[in-house]
Order: sequence, then C-alpha cells, then structure tokens
Amino acid sequence: MKINKKLIKELVDNLEEFKLTELEYSENDTKIKVSRQSKVSQNMSPEITTEKNNKKLESVSGTEIKSPIIGTAYLAPEPGAKKFIETGKKIKKGDTVMIVEAMKTMNHVPSPKDGVVKSVNVEDGQPVEYGQTLVVID
Repeated sequence: MKINKKLIKELVDNLEEFKLTELEYSENDTKIKVSRQSKVSQNMSPEITTEKNNKKLESVSGTEIKSPIIGTAYLAPEPGAKKFIETGKKIKKGDTVMIVEAMKTMNHVPSPKDGVVKSVNVEDGQPVEYGQTLVVID
C-alpha cells in the first residue's frame, strides 16, 4: 500500500481549519484517522490536572513514558479487562503500560525500567500525540 502524503496533509489541514481534534477518512480498503490534542490540553501549565476530580497534582518528577505515535490510548488489552497498570503499582522493565492504536494496529508501550507508577496521564480511549507523556514512573 502506498501512503498518499498529499491526502494526509489535506486531512491535517482540515483539522486546523475546522478546529477538530479527530478526523477519519475511508475509501475502499483504505482508512485514515488523524487526531490531535485539543487546545485546552496544549495550553496547560507545567502542573498536571485531572478532569475526574479537578484537583491539581504537584509537578511530577520521575521517568516519563511518552507516546511513540499519534493514536488512541487503551489502558487494558480489551474493553472490560483488567488495566495494565494503576497508580502505586510496581512494574518491571518491558512490562506493557498501555496500548496506543493507530490505523487498526495495536502498539504496546513498554516500561523502560523497573519502578512504581506515579501517575497515569491519559484516560482509556483518549487520543494521544507523538511524544505526549502517558505515564510517569519512579
């Protein structure tokens, strides 16, 4: 399959022009999904906030595990299954911390070292950007 860069660029331009966070295009067997963070998330201060309880967390120090690609983050191997990690749990180097799905390909994100999960910075099913901090471990 040859990637149509012009089409992808056009889709990304449409995200900007129409102020969208996600756009999906399909034709025959080809399906392309582009997404980006909302401006609210991009303009956050260095402090991390959670939407669940709206309380600010202190600036986090530790090893950040970042998204290797643009896609959708999943905290469990399938809907309803046990999450890969939870805050406060010990993990080992190489353990899967979550899956980032892009174009129907499930990409496992491994832990770079042994440690304890300090924070999980994304919700299940949330679109993520390349380089976005997903998890912080200590």
